[in-house]
Amino acid sequence: MAADHYRVPLPVKLTDSMHGDMDDFELITVRIRDEDGIEGLGYTYTVNAGGRAVAVMINDYMADAIVGEEANRIEQLWEKLWWQLHYAGRGGHQTSAISAIDIALWDLLGRRVKEPLWKIFGGYDPKVPVYAGGIDLQFSLDQLLDQADGFQEAGFRAIKMKVGRDSMRDDIDRVAAMRTHLGDSFPLMVDANMRWSADQAIAAARELREYNLVWLEEPTIPDDLPGHQRILREGGIPIAGGENLHTLHEFRAAITSEALSYPEPDVTNCGGYTVFRKIASLAEAHNLPVTSHGVHDLTVHALAAAPNRTYMEAHGFSLEAYMTDPMPIVDGHVTAPSTPGHGIDLDFAALEPHRA
Repeated sequence: MAADHYRVPLPVKLTDSMHGDMDDFELITVRIRDEDGIEGLGYTYTVNAGGRAVAVMINDYMADAIVGEEANRIEQLWEKLWWQLHYAGRGGHQTSAISAIDIALWDLLGRRVKEPLWKIFGGYDPKVPVYAGGIDLQFSLDQLLDQADGFQEAGFRAIKMKVGRDSMRDDIDRVAAMRTHLGDSFPLMVDANMRWSADQAIAAARELREYNLVWLEEPTIPDDLPGHQRILREGGIPIAGGENLHTLHEFRAAITSEALSYPEPDVTNCGGYTVFRKIASLAEAHNLPVTSHGVHDLTVHALAAAPNRTYMEAHGFSLEAYMTDPMPIVDGHVTAPSTPGHGIDLDFAALEPHRA
């Protein structure tokens, strides 16, 4: 087992309210091979910084811990890695590293038994609704609306845009223009990327109510659960969040405190498929829909097995150019592949020039 680290350039500079400009993203891949020569692939990513730390954590502190172990005892291996790095982790880089390994182990299992993961996970419905996750805070209004047209031409039937500009009035006006452009019934989400205080978010939410949003995402920092409760109660629109929650326990706290309408785990940083599926079940037990953050090519398997799934995000950090067979988006949906494992094969020769 080994991890590889790449800096993958983006075709267009992306910007949000708190992470700033993004010219590339850091991709960390993991390949695990069993004694029969079958290989599983997993990966995670970071934004702007931190990717090398994840790769070092995997190669120097995790790889030896699973060599020689039974590859299909994934729960046991997850626990072993968690407690081995507990003092250095409890989230963050540790769970991103475990996520990549966990995804690779599940892919290996699927390839060994020759079944797609969505069927191994329970097989609810392979056709999953998807939305375009625009990372577009720096776009002019004309660019924003042109992008929306391009998303629809590409097959999307739901769109998310960024808010959190220096002027809240500017945010509201841009959402109003997008709503007019898309029509009253087109599903539209907005994402503030933790930009506001709870009071600012409440003020924004009250002005945004008239635009019939599916949700307001990450209105404030994930640590402020009482603030999220207030925003949801006083703002009057649904709240999505979870891409910056990195453990099952953090999601339990957010869900049981009624701070979220749409729990939104990222399979590459919450602990992999093993934890993502537990979060989906936890949401179902609280009668909540589950959405997702990023990496739709991986996530589709988990949501295709979740009866409470809703829209899945197709992230701006696209790996399609490095995939041998990217999944098409057809009339607002992605269909989980029937190939064994997660069905993704990366073109490592094409990635090689971007090795960090």
